[in-house]
Amino acid sequence: MVVNTMSRTVVLGVIGSDAHVVGITILEQALSAAGFDVVNLGVQSSQKEFADAAVEHSAEAVLVSSLYGHAEQDCQGFHEVLEEANVDALTYIGGNLAVGQDDFDQTRATFEELGFDRVFDSETDPEEAIAALERDLNITTTESEQVTVTS
Repeated sequence: MVVNTMSRTVVLGVIGSDAHVVGITILEQALSAAGFDVVNLGVQSSQKEFADAAVEHSAEAVLVSSLYGHAEQDCQGFHEVLEEANVDALTYIGGNLAVGQDDFDQTRATFEELGFDRVFDSETDPEEAIAALERDLNITTTESEQVTVTS
């Protein structure tokens, strides 16, 4: 049995000029109930605020929400900002990410090209995102434990 000894801290917020708060409020409650320590930046958060919070709280994941359809513009250079701050965390994004979003496969590919580990549409249940996060963090934890055991 693998025991997760890491902090399980995630940073959550709405990026850019987006002021939609309902989605992150629901996600914060679901993440907290699943045992995560959630740092909620709220709405209209800058890329630098995400990076600063991830560093300050040693976050394992950064979760970005956007519902107003301009996430691609808001996320240009996001992973470079994280890298400059030495943030080594999973990055997820979800919501209504593109205006007139009708081909989510293309939207997913766009955000994966921007560097996001996982991309979710606005219809995704919080439980689905949490299950993916738990799977992804378990893989990371197992690998770090294997390095420790074999070193």
